[in-house]
Amino acid sequence: MRWSAGWYGGTGHDRLPAGGRAVPGLESAWTCGWPAARVRAVGQGPAALAVIGECGADDHQLQDALPVVRAKGWRALTRWPGTYLTIARSGEALTVIGDLSGQHPVYYRTDADGTWWSTAASALAALDGAPIDVSALAAHLAFGQPDVLATRGLFRDVKRVPGGHLLLIGLDGAMVERYEPVAYPSVELRQQAPVVRAALAEAVAMRIDDRPVSTDLAGLDSTTLACLAARRGPVAAVTFADERLRDDDLAFAVRTAATVPNLGHHTVPGATSTVYYAGLDDLGHLPVTDAPNAYVVTASVKRAVLGTVAELASAPGVHFTGAAGDAVLSAPSSYLADLLREGQWRLSWQHALGHARLRHSSPFAVLARARPASRTGLVGAWRQTAAELRRPARDWLPQARRPVAWTPLLASADWMHPDVRTRLADTLDQAAGELIEAPARLADWSGRQDLARVGTNTAGWRTLALTDHGIDLAAPFLDNEVIRACLAVPADQRGAPGRYKPLLDAAFAGSGELPDFILARTTKGGFNALSYAGLRDHALRLKELLGPSSRLAALGLVTDGPVAAALTRAAAGQPTAQGALHLVVAAEVWLRQLAAAATTWWEEVSGRVVAA
Repeated sequence: MRWSAGWYGGTGHDRLPAGGRAVPGLESAWTCGWPAARVRAVGQGPAALAVIGECGADDHQLQDALPVVRAKGWRALTRWPGTYLTIARSGEALTVIGDLSGQHPVYYRTDADGTWWSTAASALAALDGAPIDVSALAAHLAFGQPDVLATRGLFRDVKRVPGGHLLLIGLDGAMVERYEPVAYPSVELRQQAPVVRAALAEAVAMRIDDRPVSTDLAGLDSTTLACLAARRGPVAAVTFADERLRDDDLAFAVRTAATVPNLGHHTVPGATSTVYYAGLDDLGHLPVTDAPNAYVVTASVKRAVLGTVAELASAPGVHFTGAAGDAVLSAPSSYLADLLREGQWRLSWQHALGHARLRHSSPFAVLARARPASRTGLVGAWRQTAAELRRPARDWLPQARRPVAWTPLLASADWMHPDVRTRLADTLDQAAGELIEAPARLADWSGRQDLARVGTNTAGWRTLALTDHGIDLAAPFLDNEVIRACLAVPADQRGAPGRYKPLLDAAFAGSGELPDFILARTTKGGFNALSYAGLRDHALRLKELLGPSSRLAALGLVTDGPVAAALTRAAAGQPTAQGALHLVVAAEVWLRQLAAAATTWWEEVSGRVVAA
């Protein structure tokens, strides 16, 4: 695992990250596993700046940013292309800034001597064996929204920096400050389209060097990246084509490769083993991640693609994926709640008509789902959810048939022990009382949470790619500048039902960078067939994982009856809570890996190392 860590304190420390390399020019900051080319630093007098990861700024730009560091203009240090961690020192102030999508998360813990920070919560927990925070893990399973509990992390006494915030450490201690606005000023889709195109093109270009380049070639998002990459040289484009999927990804991929120069197309056929939940009999074959990660569910599919990429390349290269394209280029219909709240009745009705046609429903039903969320804000919604947690568990109902919610209560919440539900309700009430700067629009809140969730899951996939093949995974739609460019367009324009991904169409129509037939596409592939096949083929292993002897059961986070019933329905091919099952399986695997892991995070040093 690649991670970074640092210490700030006047009396020093007695340990170092195992195998860590000091960051030039910054006292008591280290990287682990990062190649030297991905760690760059500049400094002058009391000002220092380091970027770790994929950062598009050259050395001159970093040097020119030192006056910005002295002026403490922190947000400006996050505006370069790429996805990276920023460490800046201005006099006695040290600032650590992650990215907007959580691929470079920041955690910290303080004591009387000072503050440790790290991009790995597990490393900070290992300082003294801090246990799991059961309520925080319950929130992760029940809500799936990382920022609900703000600074509360998955380990006791290890705090997290929420999305859009930074960690500021000084002589008075550590504090968390917001650097990103709660919502972006709205820009009309047509006006913003060129900005989106430029941000995406730059995000792709800055990652292409002398390494082999490969891309997924499936839906609109990955196809866009493949075409942009092919404008700069040869690209090995791969399509996972399993007959069980019954989509048209392969047909479009073949046509795209025949049209776009430099795209060499390769098909990855499905197999009996390429289904969800495969490989869970031996958890030692799965790389350990810092948090529960959905990649453990889809690992066999990811490995099939990455294995093909590795066979095609002469050396480990960079592989582009369209992860998060859905989150930034479109928007779920829950934005209707915002239109209703703002009294945009005519627009609400027009959009409801469109969404109703797509769902073979009625506009009245569509608006009825959105109306409850339009009548409350985030704080009120959390208090309502807390009250619901104190009531008996609900019968399962597909999420699409439940009312739109600011923070939907997932089926996994109904699998928890009543005592855990009550404690989670108390925790949520506390979070509601402490919330400041609540977003006014549901779409702004849910969009950021979706990105954070995708970012975390992509980090797990990246770990798999590096561990198995040394391949760097690139997800440009998760870059800060791409996120900012896309989310400046209101959700009702990105998610308008008349066209599929109208922002992408507006950004690239007539540019010559994407074939017209790609922009005209209205279909999207899905992996439900492989999910249900995996649930059927591996039902016994899943029942063992989540049964009475599971780690989650010991914590009261699952109870045997409801989970067994959900798995039985799934094994029979009946509709079930797939998303909730993904969450609890990932959490169970993570807990078992933590218990068995032989990871050495720290090494003791003789005497105390004094830090400035």
